[in-house]
Amino acid sequence: MAAYGNYATAAEDKPASSLPVAEATAESASSPESALDRRLAEEREAARQRFAITTHKPNYLLFTYNASANDRFEQLDAAEIKFQLSLKVSLAEDLLGGDIALAYTQVSFWQAFNSDISSPFRESNYEPEIMWRWVRPLRGDSLYNRAVVLGFVHQSNGRSEPLSRSWNRIYLNLIFEYQNLYVSVKPWYRIPEDPKTGPTDPSGDDNPDIADYMGYGEVTAVWVQGKHRVGLMLRNNLDSNSNHGAIQLDWSYPLGNKMQVYVQYFNGYGESLVDYNHSVNRIGAGLMLNNWL
Repeated sequence: MAAYGNYATAAEDKPASSLPVAEATAESASSPESALDRRLAEEREAARQRFAITTHKPNYLLFTYNASANDRFEQLDAAEIKFQLSLKVSLAEDLLGGDIALAYTQVSFWQAFNSDISSPFRESNYEPEIMWRWVRPLRGDSLYNRAVVLGFVHQSNGRSEPLSRSWNRIYLNLIFEYQNLYVSVKPWYRIPEDPKTGPTDPSGDDNPDIADYMGYGEVTAVWVQGKHRVGLMLRNNLDSNSNHGAIQLDWSYPLGNKMQVYVQYFNGYGESLVDYNHSVNRIGAGLMLNNWL
């Protein structure tokens, strides 16, 4: 669901007519407002402000334990701080029936307790993207395709060889809603790059086999039950001969009006770019500023 943006629950309801939908209908006006509708209304209201920036993916800080740290390049502690910053700004509204937005996400892994190697930021991944989003009004209680998002995303870790990692993708994100369940089906296409001429070549493909571990898309689901938010992310390369994938489980619950307690579990490949081909088994708990819904 990341490409679609954050679906944080609004403090108060917004009218359905303020949503950036492809068409207004009497049916949508009479439909009950969902968590997704409230988030869309918030984003449209913010877009009218000259310098408004909204959240995109969840923003959080976690104290984590990784049972399978990658010690290939340096001796790492299993305990690590992980945090994510994700913001979005609207560029244009009602363009070809949809809206255009620019987003930036950064996720960092900090060896805060590893004084033996001066407590460095072990890895940071930088992810700018641009997206076009088309939204439909909700109709009935059946599983319904609420939105289509088409985007381009670059992701890299800004490091030199041999730790440099990067790739560019075009993605299609289909958002479905059914009562309190929200599902994102997000296939992507990796834009090919020229091969490197040698191991120290700064140009060329840093990670030609990344799709073997990250796959060709992901499915994300968020279930809203009262104030609880439960999330599931699945990736797989769909290769029975050399199968790789990942699963992430999330749970959050609000602490007052501005914070949420957040627990995240990740198992598999591709949690970070430097470890895209190393299986990670991480559990973390901490605070979140905003969730998907």
